[in-house]
Amino acid sequence: MRAVPLPDPPPVPRPSAASSWRPDSWRDRPAAQQPTYPDPAAVERVLGELGCLPPLVTSWEIETLKGQLAEAARGERFLLQGGDCAESFADCRPEAITSRLKILLQMSLVLVHGTQLRVTRVGRFAGQYAKPRSSDVETQGDVTLPAYRGDLVNGIAFDAASRRPDPERMLRGYERAALTLNFIRGLIDGGFADLHHPEYWELGFVEHSPLAAEYHRMVESIAESVSFMETLAGQAIGDLDRVDFFTSHEALHLPYEQALTRKVPRREGWYDLSTHLPWVGMRTADPEGAHAEFFRGVRNPLAIKVGPEMTRDRLLRLLDVLHPDDEPGRTTLIHRLGAGRVEERLPRLVEWVRESGKTVLWCCDPMHGNTRRTAAGRKTRSFEDVLAEVEASFAVHRAEGSWLGGIHVEVTGEDVTECTGGARGLSDEDLGRAYRSFVDPRLNYEQALELSMLIARRAGEVRKAEIG
Repeated sequence: MRAVPLPDPPPVPRPSAASSWRPDSWRDRPAAQQPTYPDPAAVERVLGELGCLPPLVTSWEIETLKGQLAEAARGERFLLQGGDCAESFADCRPEAITSRLKILLQMSLVLVHGTQLRVTRVGRFAGQYAKPRSSDVETQGDVTLPAYRGDLVNGIAFDAASRRPDPERMLRGYERAALTLNFIRGLIDGGFADLHHPEYWELGFVEHSPLAAEYHRMVESIAESVSFMETLAGQAIGDLDRVDFFTSHEALHLPYEQALTRKVPRREGWYDLSTHLPWVGMRTADPEGAHAEFFRGVRNPLAIKVGPEMTRDRLLRLLDVLHPDDEPGRTTLIHRLGAGRVEERLPRLVEWVRESGKTVLWCCDPMHGNTRRTAAGRKTRSFEDVLAEVEASFAVHRAEGSWLGGIHVEVTGEDVTECTGGARGLSDEDLGRAYRSFVDPRLNYEQALELSMLIARRAGEVRKAEIG
């Protein structure tokens, strides 16, 4: 995301969504995972206010991302999508935002070096404030209260006041997203992501990582390559002093998404301007449901989470509804199967998509299918399972003649202990040292670097085999 003047965008084709679609036509369908507000009039007032506020992103940025995702689907790019499992309003702080950017920049640098591909960076931030829940309520002892659905809806503290859904939180979510985006744009335009100075991205505790030496060798190699190219060119290469960053979140809260969906000058159709890349989770991926109805009518690129229970009929129907024209870059399928089920389930997913005749970008989420609870009841993920799912996914896609063009991870730049394993061999007993997530466990900086190094090697091998 660059805060620079943009030229008038070129015209784009008219969307294929039926004329019956409206930004609120989703209300005629069953809507899963929506909060129940005690005061409907207050909700409408807040939505009216949101509808008058400036958009968070632009259609130009959205179309740029769509073009890059089309390149990734063709094997010409790689998608890195990562960030917090759920953002909190309290984490809208400069140090927290900066650390997220740093770890994504470091991961992308490793991927560029290993794959020899351009990397599209999409952060799970500036809007990841709503979370799906398996139950509408939570019980502790003899007290039952509404489930925590993310800061966009209610508070995490287990008391009646905090858990009451509050529509004013939508305004706070919008404000936190805007502040986050503004800070990110300022950092990037100020040269924070300058490839001439990757030392700017250093996290203070990286030096203690067993992977530090390998990472620094990679940085030095890239710095030497940049210097060599600029020596040949006789001038600085301007594109290397900044990078694009895009945003994404699970588009769960449909009233909020509707309020930020607009028509824009000189473009046909509607854009959800709350984020660049919304995704539909497994709990809401019903082709006849409200989320599919809403997203069939917006022009954003769209990601769909696909789990082990996905059926052929449902997947083909989702592609018919959400990807009817096979528009390049429109649809990313994020498979999250679990390490032990990739070899069985992924080949048939690939075959069903091939049967549809549609082109999608395949992306692996190795996190959500590998969640377990420790003996103490704490959620965690084994880093070895995460690695195993990535390894198996590359192998299956290669065997099936498809391209795994992206990775979707929950990761933080903080020195947390939430997932076991990795370079330091964290055990269940180690998790209590710095377990900070309120929802799902995230990879820490060491594990994130180790994962990106593996992906870089595997994707690089596949690319060399195809070229050679």
